[in-house]
Amino acid sequence: MSKVAFLLANEFEDSEMQVPYDELKKAGHTADIIGLQAGETVKGKLGKAEYTTDKAISEAKASDYDAVVIPGGSSPENLRLDPHVLQFVKDVNAAKKPIASICHGPQILASADLLQGRTITSYPPLQDDMVNAGAQFKDEEVVVDGNFITSRTPDDEPAFVREILKVLS
Repeated sequence: MSKVAFLLANEFEDSEMQVPYDELKKAGHTADIIGLQAGETVKGKLGKAEYTTDKAISEAKASDYDAVVIPGGSSPENLRLDPHVLQFVKDVNAAKKPIASICHGPQILASADLLQGRTITSYPPLQDDMVNAGAQFKDEEVVVDGNFITSRTPDDEPAFVREILKVLS
């Protein structure tokens, strides 16, 4: 089974973390929650979920993981300025491993300068930001482009999880 990194900080969209995390674990995959610091409690913006980070991003190596999931909410905004986060996703991308991001998750991909020539979706109000970062934007429940899997909102979680599980099987 695969080992998956979840990039997470405070104010994540609760279900966008819970649903993929629970479904991947139920399917037999292992997951590490990676934040800015190890052992930190991070809370969802709706107050329905909280997690303790397993590792600090400064200690995480892309080579240790088979895929990355980036939940949305304000978590990506809290992560995208950290150079370790940006290098981690660049390294995962260079290895052609799956990067699944939902809602505001693609903000990290934009900050890492990984969207040039890619086709993605995200939370619809971010469309201009994604296009300005070089992506072609599609307003669809899930868009798969190479190793990128992107979705828009919690309503798209079933399709998002389906595509993650498909590439991990």
